[in-house]
Amino acid sequence: MPRAGQPDATRPMLRALPGGPAAVTESGAAALDAAAAFIRRYVVLPSAEALTALTLWAAHTWAAEHWYTTPRLILDSAEPGSGKTRTLEVLALLSYRPEMLFSATPAAIFRMLDAEPLTLLFDEIDTIFNTKTGANGGNEDLRALLNAGYKRGATIPRCVGDGARMTVARFPVFAPVALAGLAGGMPDTITTRAVVIHLKRRAPAEQVDPFRERDAEHQAEPIRYQLAEWLRDVGDDLADARPDLPTGVVDRPAEVWEPLVAVADAAGHRWAELARDACRTFALNAERRGSLGIRLLADLRDLFTQHDTTRITTVAILEALTTLEEAPWADLYGKPLDSRRLGKELSRYGVRSADLRQPNGQVLKGYRTEGTDGLADAWARYLPPVAATSATTATDSVLDATTVAAVADVAPKPYIDADAGPCAGCGCATRRYGPVGQSLCSNCLTGRAEGSHA
Repeated sequence: MPRAGQPDATRPMLRALPGGPAAVTESGAAALDAAAAFIRRYVVLPSAEALTALTLWAAHTWAAEHWYTTPRLILDSAEPGSGKTRTLEVLALLSYRPEMLFSATPAAIFRMLDAEPLTLLFDEIDTIFNTKTGANGGNEDLRALLNAGYKRGATIPRCVGDGARMTVARFPVFAPVALAGLAGGMPDTITTRAVVIHLKRRAPAEQVDPFRERDAEHQAEPIRYQLAEWLRDVGDDLADARPDLPTGVVDRPAEVWEPLVAVADAAGHRWAELARDACRTFALNAERRGSLGIRLLADLRDLFTQHDTTRITTVAILEALTTLEEAPWADLYGKPLDSRRLGKELSRYGVRSADLRQPNGQVLKGYRTEGTDGLADAWARYLPPVAATSATTATDSVLDATTVAAVADVAPKPYIDADAGPCAGCGCATRRYGPVGQSLCSNCLTGRAEGSHA
């Protein structure tokens, strides 16, 4: 299959489209429409946005050399038989110089790329990057190749030759890459450079055409040539394109989506809108798994926000986290999260425990939001912003395990000093929680949460 702008002696020469820019745009929209219809014929996708992403990704392979980055495409599913391999086979018929790979070594891959530009399609990638079986430890070279090849100009240096004739050769690894496999095993360094589409098994009512490769190849051939001819004609424009992305799509997600949106813009208004809808869905609205540390930071932010406090003891944090439903903290690699693991995970983000003085004068270890080693800085750097009131602006107070457990359904308010009036429950003058006139001491607050007070 010829690359855009490169003739193929076995095929008729591609000619520039007559009629000027309007004809080029119309041809681009027609090519993308045909590609989308072809994909939809053989594959059931979870959403219209997923179809848009697949279509634009296949198209961008014909002009990948015009961009600084080429986004990875990840197709995963919870179970086998969900259409991952079929989707790769369909993409192979629409992409530039596809190479289906199952167990190729990194050395073979970068020598293949040195010989000619390719689109790499990896199937059963979960057998390579499988953290549960430890397989990932032997594939760091492949991970490095996939990460480096995301950006134009990336090379992998290797020694070639023997003895005195040995020299260092730099092998180019820039290439479009699609990876398919079972969900859960893909390294974060790859998923952050990718559009991730979660496939499902077809429901009984969801029907597709039978896939016969020879027939499908014949059907795809004119579409492939439409894409090649159109993208050759708009190649210079794509190199200079700086498409406007949806608000909030910045940094790595912007790198991922800029080539795809640029292709859509070249095809005209309808595809430009479809591309931005897909960009919002995958870059802004999609639930990201993230690392264990990111999950911990997110759960801690929820905990501090729920209790409207800036300080919580370590004991209280562990009790709250290990009782969260659908959270990993109660069974983390065979045992519940403890203070040592909590401190180790948070230290990676510059968060340190501190001595927290309790209402009764006792000092316990815990975590706070303020300060250079507090949680607020880590939340701001590693988590998306939240519109709701954040714990970073909560009033200074310390919650112990008893208080957190007792008021799980009623977020405690910051303590009120003794001159604010007596406890509304028992009339004592000890430190109290809640608004003035309705404040309760710790004992009464616990009792009310348990139903012993009216």
